[in-house]
Amino acid sequence: MRQFVALLLLPLLASCGLQPLYSGGQQGAVASLLRGVSVDPIEGRAGWLMRNALNDRLEAAGAGETRYALKVKLDDNIEGFGVRADDTVTRERRTLRARYQLVDLASGKIVLDATAGSDAGIDVVSSEYATIAAENTALENLSREVADQIVARLSLFAGQARGEAAR
Repeated sequence: MRQFVALLLLPLLASCGLQPLYSGGQQGAVASLLRGVSVDPIEGRAGWLMRNALNDRLEAAGAGETRYALKVKLDDNIEGFGVRADDTVTRERRTLRARYQLVDLASGKIVLDATAGSDAGIDVVSSEYATIAAENTALENLSREVADQIVARLSLFAGQARGEAAR
């Protein structure tokens, strides 16, 4: 009986208006937009890591004519929150937040203004070297996570723009 009901509901699913975000492959709207984005330089070590992570993801779509500039401002913060009775920190949280704007180079207009961010917990151990290494590893991982969020949002923007153009 369940299979029969599922078969009856199948045509309704096809008419819901949902479309795959990456439809069209390399010729689709999402790949086309991602190919046309250049990432402006970003300050600091966190900025260098973020720019490289973004370029890695955007270059996967291939090379194309630059139509957009991606401007990113980062806020990288480490705060201790696990404190012993002797006031030594036992745990830290590293937070990386990005405010980014996608600028249409032809018009100079900001077409997307959004934020992305993530955080990671770090154990503070007796070895200062190990703690610094953990902080650096956290920054590298956070840069990749935030870059993934930004590219996903750019892809969603391209998909929405495609839908508006079709109307």
